[in-house]
Amino acid sequence: MPDFEFENMFTAQGYKFICGVDEAGRGPLAGPVCAAAVILPNDCVIQGLNDSKKLTEKKREFLYDIIIEKAVSYSVAFSSVQEIEEVNILNATFLAMNRAISGLGSECDFAIIDGNQVPRGIPVPCTTIIKGDGKSYSIAAASVLAKVTRDRLMLEYDKAYPQYQFCKHKGYGTKLHIDKILECGPSEIHRLSFLKKIYEKQ
Repeated sequence: MPDFEFENMFTAQGYKFICGVDEAGRGPLAGPVCAAAVILPNDCVIQGLNDSKKLTEKKREFLYDIIIEKAVSYSVAFSSVQEIEEVNILNATFLAMNRAISGLGSECDFAIIDGNQVPRGIPVPCTTIIKGDGKSYSIAAASVLAKVTRDRLMLEYDKAYPQYQFCKHKGYGTKLHIDKILECGPSEIHRLSFLKKIYEKQ
């Protein structure tokens, strides 16, 4: 379970406002990638908070409101499908993370980022933590905000493109989604570079 070990470690080094950063949507075949940055009060315990992948959709939605209510500051940002296609998914993820951190403004002086690569251009000192969403409270909070925000966006896309049934898979490469792509062809929110292997198998 996540805790404040890393946040406390950097607070002891003199940093005051430490944000956790995580993303959602690197793997899907459609839709943008989303990143969130969250600063929580020191030792703010939110019951049940964990890596968003280990939580049910209902639990994530419940925690989303609590995180927003308790956070000192938070920011959520996207990289578009067009940006994913232009600079690749890794760089687009880094771009979204930069936007999320920058969205906190002067309220952030250190960032703890999920993963093993430091995104270029981060505006504050930072470190990375592998599987940080299961270790750091702040990163876990960011993972929930990013996941819920992106899922909500995909539900809006479901209304615009009902033939793909985004409400059921949120753009991930399920059999249903792949079947719908093959049946209807890609939409303007599909990541064409991600679809090459699908068509190669046909």
